Amino acid sequence: MTPTRYCRFLHEGRAHPGRIEGQEVVVLTASPWAGGKETGLRRSLSSLTLLVPSEASKVVCIGQNYRKHAEEMGKPVPSEPLLFIKPSTALNGPRSPIRLPKASQEVHYEAELGLVIGERLKNADEATAARAIWGLTCINDVTARDIQRREVQHTRAKSYDTFACVGPWAVTGLSPADLRILCRVNGQVRQDSRTSDMVFNPAQLVSFISHIMTLLPGDLVSTGTPSGVGALAAGDMVEVELEGIGTLANPVEMEP
Repeated sequence: MTPTRYCRFLHEGRAHPGRIEGQEVVVLTASPWAGGKETGLRRSLSSLTLLVPSEASKVVCIGQNYRKHAEEMGKPVPSEPLLFIKPSTALNGPRSPIRLPKASQEVHYEAELGLVIGERLKNADEATAARAIWGLTCINDVTARDIQRREVQHTRAKSYDTFACVGPWAVTGLSPADLRILCRVNGQVRQDSRTSDMVFNPAQLVSFISHIMTLLPGDLVSTGTPSGVGALAAGDMVEVELEGIGTLANPVEMEP
């Protein structure tokens, strides 16, 4: 299957789904996993404000899913996936700023492969889970590390508005098994790994999650970050790049 890029974009105050063809976006009637059809309208990709590529009810995230990251955090490699959730209010699109909260003095980037779920899923085996992964995207799981250390729990540290950066689009027809994953801050490479280094692969993760909670079309699964996480500062530009998908870029600023 040829990889295909899909996006959501803002036009005249409304969000629209589209399929990217070269430097144009073919506007769709609905989300592609919901059977959206072509409207006949086309927009120039460079003229659009891109949004998070799916309207997720939740972002299910995986902790310590790369062995070297577990080591740098001083944590054991989990015997089963370690889950936490980011709320939909944390979602943040391409080029939209990450806002550093005044409550934290150490906010980190975390480059991750994102999975877009394409169907309602409950108690799925791994084969069914693999088929339910509609597309792949880039995620920056922004984290208030000092708060995480103090509280042990992940919720507050992971859930600030703008802390779930996703995009710039989602790609179908691409295997998640062995993709290069990079994070750059101000052009300097900070993380460089491959998705083949995950402890639990995407199908295992989605199957495991589906036995706990129902996954809905458009939901996102963030599959964990490799080693090399570090702090962000106001004025930085952070980029998450995944082979075959693209580059998600977000500026960093202090919250107002």
